[in-house]
Amino acid sequence: MRYKLLGKSGLRISELCLGTMTFGKEWGFGEGKDECRKIFEAFAKAGGNFIDTANKYTEGTSEKFVGEFIAAERERFVVATKFTLCMNPTDPNAGGNHRKNLVQSVEASLRRLKSDYIDLLWVHAWDGMTPVEEIMRALDDQVRAGRILYVGISDAPAWRVSQANTLAELKGWSPFVGLQIKYNLAERTAERDLLPMAQALDLAVTPWGVIGGGLLSGKYLDGGGGAASADKVDSKRENIAEQLDDHSIAAAREVVAIAKEAGKTPSQIALNWVRQQQEKALIIPILGARTLPQLQDNLGCLDFELSREQLDRLSAASPIALGFPHDFLGSEAVRPYIFGEMEPSIDNHH
Repeated sequence: MRYKLLGKSGLRISELCLGTMTFGKEWGFGEGKDECRKIFEAFAKAGGNFIDTANKYTEGTSEKFVGEFIAAERERFVVATKFTLCMNPTDPNAGGNHRKNLVQSVEASLRRLKSDYIDLLWVHAWDGMTPVEEIMRALDDQVRAGRILYVGISDAPAWRVSQANTLAELKGWSPFVGLQIKYNLAERTAERDLLPMAQALDLAVTPWGVIGGGLLSGKYLDGGGGAASADKVDSKRENIAEQLDDHSIAAAREVVAIAKEAGKTPSQIALNWVRQQQEKALIIPILGARTLPQLQDNLGCLDFELSREQLDRLSAASPIALGFPHDFLGSEAVRPYIFGEMEPSIDNHH
């Protein structure tokens, strides 16, 4: 395991992050404490120090398990948790990004984690109600109080993140140093604006859903690489059926084909495609294993890298249209109007 800096900070985090949405059985697809401890210990033994949880995951059980597992070596681990999601559906202030929910969420997370501080607090989702000034000032207050060390944002429009960090820089408040997004071979829309923004602002990107909830493992294809078989989708994964379009099927087939050629598992191939997109942004994939064997298989992605030819094949199997204005500005019909005849003579280090 190698280590990376957390965006525009000096904090060292492992090149893979352990996601803990499966820590606890409350949501119907997770595991009990014993299996979760094995997963945690295997990740730590491999050199992993970056743990991702949230106040809402398995109704708080995930944070409780993480707090217990890190207790003996609290200083070693970089623990990220989240606030935003509602913990009491009948209380209008029990969810969202406003100051009241932030304060009560941080207090509750610290109790569950049995820790004096949170290394990284994510805004879990943009709520569309709280002014950006309130969010950034309230987060900065928590940093100044020593209850959180760094702040990040998940599941938000690129322009909102840019606005928030510009405001923080102007006011001298703590900026976001990380961005959490959905990103995989079958879902590449983050390449339009989110990843370019992260690269420009020096945000570390922690993608979730890197194997598409199992879609890119090939298990929803007949024979591991043939036609889609929606009847293989169990009740816990009904959302996968909606993703079985021609685009995602083609991506899954190519993942399976390259896995067979390389003697690796499809999950490792899908993980490494995301892990090796470093020219787009600083990327630290989140591993979402439910069992110890799944985690061990995922960690196997560290033992090899995909070749340029393999990366190109995978990307070609899952093309994405950048859309307006990107395609417009990059078109041969428009470039001469911007640069005249001089573009080939200009060395653009940006």
